[in-house]
Amino acid sequence: MKSEDRDQLLDDLLEGDISEADFLRLEAEMIVDEDARVAYYNRLKLQSGLEKEAQAAAGAGASSSVLRRKGSFDPFLLAAVGTLLLLVAVLAFKIKQDSAPQVAEEPVATGFGVIAELSAASWGNKVRISRGDLVPGKELHLESGVVRIELFNGVVIFLAGESEFALVSDREFRLVKGESQIRASGLDEEFTLTTPVGVVSGKGVFSVATTGSQTSVRMDQGAGIWNPTVNGKRSEQGTELSDFETITGSVDGSLERDVASLLSNRDWEKELRDDRTERIRLWEKSRERLKKDQRLLVYFSMDESISDSSTRLQDLSVKKNDGSIIRAERSANRWSDAAAALDFTPTGSRVRLDIPGDHQSLTLMCWVKIDSLDRLYNSLFLTDGHELHEPHWQIVNDGRLFFSVRARQEKGSPDKHIAFSPSIWKPTDAGKWMHIATVFDGSAETITHYVNGEAVSIDQIPEELQPDKVTIGAASIGNWSDPRYRKDPEFVVRNLNGAIDEFAIFSEALDSGEVRKLYESGKL
Repeated sequence: MKSEDRDQLLDDLLEGDISEADFLRLEAEMIVDEDARVAYYNRLKLQSGLEKEAQAAAGAGASSSVLRRKGSFDPFLLAAVGTLLLLVAVLAFKIKQDSAPQVAEEPVATGFGVIAELSAASWGNKVRISRGDLVPGKELHLESGVVRIELFNGVVIFLAGESEFALVSDREFRLVKGESQIRASGLDEEFTLTTPVGVVSGKGVFSVATTGSQTSVRMDQGAGIWNPTVNGKRSEQGTELSDFETITGSVDGSLERDVASLLSNRDWEKELRDDRTERIRLWEKSRERLKKDQRLLVYFSMDESISDSSTRLQDLSVKKNDGSIIRAERSANRWSDAAAALDFTPTGSRVRLDIPGDHQSLTLMCWVKIDSLDRLYNSLFLTDGHELHEPHWQIVNDGRLFFSVRARQEKGSPDKHIAFSPSIWKPTDAGKWMHIATVFDGSAETITHYVNGEAVSIDQIPEELQPDKVTIGAASIGNWSDPRYRKDPEFVVRNLNGAIDEFAIFSEALDSGEVRKLYESGKL
């Protein structure tokens, strides 16, 4: 930013006449440029000195606040000044202390592995676990379905049917009840499987099933040792296991070889693969129905097969509001199909489109994979600028969903109600696909945020900030274009650091059941 442009923005801020877009530009400049912070610090000192002189001349009744002289308290401006004052305070502290830069504290995650794949999985104890989640460090109850867990050291664990289990460490797995297969080849140390009636230690691939009073183990590859557990104490006397050998141990310590066991002959990979194929088939069927929904203003599947060139994205709705792909790159979608989603990580990436008409209500939804939230605002769908009646849908860097429709044109007072959700994303969610929807109901005067089919927040819009309609016009998916605010090439960075697989806007407020159905029909 040129120094004269920066100085003009500083003057606008101190005079209480800065726009939201210009404040974001100034804030970004001050975060990265020490000269900008010093300039603001010096200007603020000058402003303070002049006001003190004015007070001395005019008496104690004179105002010392630029905002008060303006005759109103603009909440946005108060927050803006507070933010910049904080930056100045940090700068002053750094100058005074002349200290070395401090290393930021690293984020911390908890878990020995991740849920890599699921098939019709249902969890007990009201636990919600989905694909990509870290495995909690506590005992879990799988009521039904098939699960594949990948530990960070390379061990793979399959579970099926009703199972109770826990990851004790990346070297030990406890199976209280259920059927499992452990693939622990290539480790430098032995892997330990603990059951109520015995312990298996070894390297290789072994299958296990336990009822609590009986446990069957089969070595499918490699070798291991079985040590029975009697009266809660592990026996030091072990039994060696070799390839394809099956044993069944009982709670009394007895052991039988090569008898009818609790184990089934599962093809674990095929079960998961078949389930995924069926889910894709059901989603494609629901997509065909969705394309005919007359309420759709736009519907992008992001699938490469429906794009007739590298830059044109076909709108599958009856409205045919096609989009233009700008710099966004093809990437794998939530089904792991190559080049079937759009990645908006490269700076400047977006899908440009234009949606005509006025609307009383809107529902916006997408499947999104967020890699990081390293911008102040991370775009999902933003209109050019933020003019009267235009919506903005984005994610703040602390993980909260943000939705607003500008309701007033006047300066110096709130012009919109911003509906924030609770934080829906944290660094441990990086790379996970999630379904996000926001419903703006113009009749009920509410804004509701949904994540994976469940409402996470609902806002009642204040009467004075309720817009009488919503107008979209020129807009961007995954970024923000703000040509109405300036003519130079600089722009705030709001592109989403992640990918979008499916995107739709409806001209009506969908109810909770419809949002849930959209999620269920397309979930992994």
